[in-house]
Amino acid sequence: MNIYVSNLGSDIQDDDLKKLFTAFGEVSSSKIINDRETGRSRGFGFVEMPDDHSAKNAIEQLNGASVKGKTVSVVEARPKDDSGRSENRSGFSKNNKW
Repeated sequence: MNIYVSNLGSDIQDDDLKKLFTAFGEVSSSKIINDRETGRSRGFGFVEMPDDHSAKNAIEQLNGASVKGKTVSVVEARPKDDSGRSENRSGFSKNNKW
């Protein structure tokens, strides 16, 4: 299952995101999205967990949790529709993993 995580602090790195979700099960990948021009975090990222039960538990437990002083939003990433827009604005696309 692919998970969209938003409202992350600018100091959160890929490994920090992975560690946060590893407490709930195996993490296949984690990626913080950075601005192309500045290289700074855009405040959101994606996590992929192979076990849906673990992923749903992580979403339930982490959504609204405080991570380094910021309340994060954690939801299942939704694929983009035909217009290129995502239901939850996550930017996740089946063809472009990240």
